[in-house]
Amino acid sequence: MRKIFILSFITAGFFLHAQNIGNSPYAAYGIGDVKYDNTVENSAMAGISTAYITDFTSSFNFKNPAANENLQLTSIKIEATNENNYFSSNFNNYKDNKHSTYLSNISIAFPLSNKVKFGLGYQPYSSKRYDVLVSETLADGTVKANRYRGEGTVSTVQAAVSYQISPEFALGLRTNYYFGNLHDIDELAYSNAELINGYETRNEIANFNFTAGTTYQKKYSNDRKMTLGATATFGNTSNPQSYYTNSTYFYNGNGVKVNESIVDQVETKQDNLLPVEFSLGAGFGHTARWFVGTQVDYRKGEDLQFLGHKAQYKDSYRVSAGGWILPDANNFRNYFQRVVYRYGAYYEKGNLSINNTDINEFGITLGAKFPFKNASLNRMTGLDVAIELGKRGTKDNNLVNQNFINLKIGFNFADKWFMKRLYN
Repeated sequence: MRKIFILSFITAGFFLHAQNIGNSPYAAYGIGDVKYDNTVENSAMAGISTAYITDFTSSFNFKNPAANENLQLTSIKIEATNENNYFSSNFNNYKDNKHSTYLSNISIAFPLSNKVKFGLGYQPYSSKRYDVLVSETLADGTVKANRYRGEGTVSTVQAAVSYQISPEFALGLRTNYYFGNLHDIDELAYSNAELINGYETRNEIANFNFTAGTTYQKKYSNDRKMTLGATATFGNTSNPQSYYTNSTYFYNGNGVKVNESIVDQVETKQDNLLPVEFSLGAGFGHTARWFVGTQVDYRKGEDLQFLGHKAQYKDSYRVSAGGWILPDANNFRNYFQRVVYRYGAYYEKGNLSINNTDINEFGITLGAKFPFKNASLNRMTGLDVAIELGKRGTKDNNLVNQNFINLKIGFNFADKWFMKRLYN
């Protein structure tokens, strides 16, 4: 039964890869709009995860695979995201809205022993979907038009294992398999010419890399505890293929490309399409009452091929702070005393610089876990919700300002499945 479930789980990941995930014009560059691989639980705390060991027995931390000391039940999570983006620019008084809803996480995790925990998960990693037309009238009356289009999704299937070396120290390793296709094209046309000049880039991705993590947690006699954590993502096993084509053609009455003539065609390998990443975190809390933490995430910049030209991603970092509060888990007379309330904020110095302007992002997050009726500290199952409000980019230098409201919802089902066979 377990083997059948896991095979079905992986198959579902491949089909779900075809989801329509909307995002911003800034997704045109590189691998697209990268989604931080966080559950609803972590997203509600601005992504805090590196030094976050949950106090409850029904949640698995994929972001830092070492941080799973307290997992005692089999946990299944199914989560979805609703993105709402509002764009504006001083260029032609541009305004636009984009909305999309997609499955953002499906995972299963369970203990193999008191010291060893295992998890398997699927998440979208990045996506791009844009279509922008820019036209101008030249001095001789000719209309010049550039149409920029792109689409594609990169998804990831993750397998993680954690090992508790001692009551304080733990190590973890996560294997990440990335798969997907990305497509970008710039079409140049003139009103007095029949042919269109197209510059196209296609990236085919099938790649493994690894995330190693460690945690240290010091527990004090008054139920307080301090947690430190670190992760590193490294070791790409292959270089994604990149295909660049410069060609001329026109579209027939049915919108089909015909009479294509290849001007130039190049096949290359993108060494750094999936960047090296590091994260450091620290947290402090009171067992089953509250927690507060902070972390810094770093992504190494890289050079990429984009429409036949080299495009540079700069080094980027993200600073986050967040936590949670549980008023009284044992108060069964007042339901809202048993709700876990989460909060957070973050600032990200982005890896894009356009027109000598950095594309940065900041946001605030709120969320909660609404426990099921029979949930307790030893079986904290329920409905997780999160809301993220933020801003990306700027109107300076005719760039695009992006305001967003993202809603996330997930169900966490936990019980002692598989446990009899593991512990008898």
